[in-house]
Amino acid sequence: MELANAAVDLRQQQLEQWLEQQLGAHLAGSSAGSDAGFRRYFRYQLDGRSLIAMDAPPDYEDCRPFVKIAGLLADAGVLVPEIIAEDVERGFLLLSDLGADTYLDVMTGEGFKLTQADTLFADAIDALITFQSSINAENLPAYDEALLRRELDLFPEWYLRCHLGIVIDERLAKTLEQLFNQLIEQILSQRKVFVHRDYMPRNLMMNTRDDRGVGVLDFQDAVYGPVSYDIASLFSDAFISWPQDKVEEWLRHYWLKALDAGIPVPRVFEQFVCDCDFMVTQRHLKVIGIFSRICHRDGKPRYLDDVDRFFNYIDIVVKRRPEMSALKEMLQLIGRGC
Repeated sequence: MELANAAVDLRQQQLEQWLEQQLGAHLAGSSAGSDAGFRRYFRYQLDGRSLIAMDAPPDYEDCRPFVKIAGLLADAGVLVPEIIAEDVERGFLLLSDLGADTYLDVMTGEGFKLTQADTLFADAIDALITFQSSINAENLPAYDEALLRRELDLFPEWYLRCHLGIVIDERLAKTLEQLFNQLIEQILSQRKVFVHRDYMPRNLMMNTRDDRGVGVLDFQDAVYGPVSYDIASLFSDAFISWPQDKVEEWLRHYWLKALDAGIPVPRVFEQFVCDCDFMVTQRHLKVIGIFSRICHRDGKPRYLDDVDRFFNYIDIVVKRRPEMSALKEMLQLIGRGC
């Protein structure tokens, strides 16, 4: 549910009072966006410097993971917002501003050429290699069977039942069980590293101010999980798609660099691509469920606008993975067969 307008306005007043205490000046900010949850961001100007304030209502959000993961990434040499001040009990953070130009903004802008994506993704891959090879993530939450299954269960609960109104009969239930078990078994067999969990163009920031590479945002849900997760997510975005030959080229670029950096990817490229296919299938089913929940529970229908894109990604997997017969059957049973 959306926070009531009065509560939202009160939160902003409290945030700006807190900022005045921290900075010794009264500032009037402008919206710098929000996300699929309840976090909001405001941009402020002070003495020629741009700052970002995060409002994370503690009844709905916990900003402590953001603080923790920001420290891990910064220590690894990744460009993330600097935390200037914090009040985690009240859900307020004051951050440095990495700018307003996301990769997604640039990639969907007028005149953008595919060759430019090579350079941008090379920088994104460099940052990914840096944190995968530098951060010991074993103390982060594990991307284990329970979490994988909870995520997959969002698909039948929110997309099939709630959004499509499908009654899940015995055959469909059995097919879903076979599919989910196959996905989970394969994903759990992959080696584990630090996983950002939403490493996509909308969370990567252009950086033209120094040589620290791409800026990275929205990392608070990081876990210890499958090595294929972030790189597979990077090229199967919710809001922009790429030619498959380019995706394979970029995957190979990452794979070669990962091998050189000692990151535990498979030694055979074809197996690495297979791992990515299983991972993106799990992720897309999960995200379809999440976006359906955001639509029907939280009243944000725009998140379902790109569901067809997710199914297009899944169709690609079906066509080159005959061993995923349960996936093909499930799509046919819900009327999305390819």
